[in-house]
Amino acid sequence: MLFVVAAAVIDMEGRVLVQQRPPGKPMAGLWEFPGGKVEPGERPEAALIRELHEELGIDVEAACLAPATFASEALGERHLLLLLYALRKWRGVPEARHASALKWVRPLELHRLEMPPADKPLIGLLEALV
Repeated sequence: MLFVVAAAVIDMEGRVLVQQRPPGKPMAGLWEFPGGKVEPGERPEAALIRELHEELGIDVEAACLAPATFASEALGERHLLLLLYALRKWRGVPEARHASALKWVRPLELHRLEMPPADKPLIGLLEALV
């Protein structure tokens, strides 16, 4: 089982932040919600706070992470469990530190982006949430 956390970073205009996977990585060029793997012994919220700081340069308090939904996806011999949190409050300006690009989009626009299979089922919930 591979545990991954991600954030639907939502701005005051109701847009969601997505990042583009860089060349040389699996699924390069696809758009995804920022986040990453949960290390052994790490709490999901702590992993997401760490990943958002590393990937976007933003600081997040655990109390600002609202559990939203999850996705479950087979990955060859492994299985991915993706936990999505909603985030509306953070410190700093997001920047693409480990991604090719960042983009703010309305939830409805997510349907037109090429995204990893595990991210696609999360779009419907975001449409209702935002």
